[in-house]
Amino acid sequence: MPLTVAVAGASGYAGGELLRLLASHPEFDVRTVTAHSSAGRALGEVQPHLRSLSHLVLADTTPDTLAGHDVVLLALPHGASGAISAELSPDAVVVDCGADHRLESADDWAAFYGGDHAEPWAYGVPELLLRTAGGTVKQRERLAGASRIAAPGCNASTVALSLAPGIAAGVILPTDIVSVLAVGPSGAGRALKSHLLASEILGSANPYAVGGGHRHIPEIQQALRWAGAETSTISFTPAIVPMSRGILATSTAMLAPGVSAEDVRAAWETAYAGEPFVQLLPEGAFPRTADVLGANTALLGLAVDATAGRVIVVAAVDNLVKGTAGAAVQSLNIALSLPETLGLPLDGVAP
Repeated sequence: MPLTVAVAGASGYAGGELLRLLASHPEFDVRTVTAHSSAGRALGEVQPHLRSLSHLVLADTTPDTLAGHDVVLLALPHGASGAISAELSPDAVVVDCGADHRLESADDWAAFYGGDHAEPWAYGVPELLLRTAGGTVKQRERLAGASRIAAPGCNASTVALSLAPGIAAGVILPTDIVSVLAVGPSGAGRALKSHLLASEILGSANPYAVGGGHRHIPEIQQALRWAGAETSTISFTPAIVPMSRGILATSTAMLAPGVSAEDVRAAWETAYAGEPFVQLLPEGAFPRTADVLGANTALLGLAVDATAGRVIVVAAVDNLVKGTAGAAVQSLNIALSLPETLGLPLDGVAP
């Protein structure tokens, strides 16, 4: 029998993408969808592209509405998931696609978000490297059998996947990291914001959260600590560009002393060998956001700038799939002992 599923925040972009993936997943049966201001409306009115689920009616987002399901996915603003998830049954598998359960450090939460710091959950980036006393493993080991999962921030997981292999192998230095990202506005959610209107972003690239204020910075640094960096410094600058979805992240780090270009490439090849959804492109090739549109795929291009003494990693993901909803479903598959790739698209949509 398929597992029953409830999706909270189903009227938003992340919620809609969760439903698109879940609708074709053979082991999940979406029974309940909830929203806030759209409660009482048919899902087909709010998410007209979801034809197979258009008969569902959006209910209020309450613990009672979400109760009684095998799986609950929360696609809610930060600060909203913690209180609701605390009232859900421990028998349900709960995935938070918001920020509430991502950070281990209460100080980081206070500095970048504010409010109560919720318990950190298993982090939903299966391919992320973790250095342990017994050696380097993958985050999927923590996800196996987990009943509480924190889906990642899309920018954070993109940068972490870009840099973790170099940190774990010791071929790059964890200080003086620079990441510049071109990001589609869907990453900011569906709520009406004047600076995200089409008339404001079409024909323009607009930087935001400049100067170390972006909330994904501590999440990136947490991932780099897991990979082996005791401390790290990162200059992180995103810019909204006129594409509805996608992230192109260019990250550079100092080359460690005595490391060759061959050593660098070997670190990333080893880290992602056999991974279905994180793939290193051949030498000299670099990804485009168009190549991952609609796919649960992260494509990486790698180069060494010998003159500057820096390693450059260019990563492309669909922020709504591998960046959020796809990562959530992939992590669910692992937690429930299902095939990790089940129900997830590997191929992008072109043109």
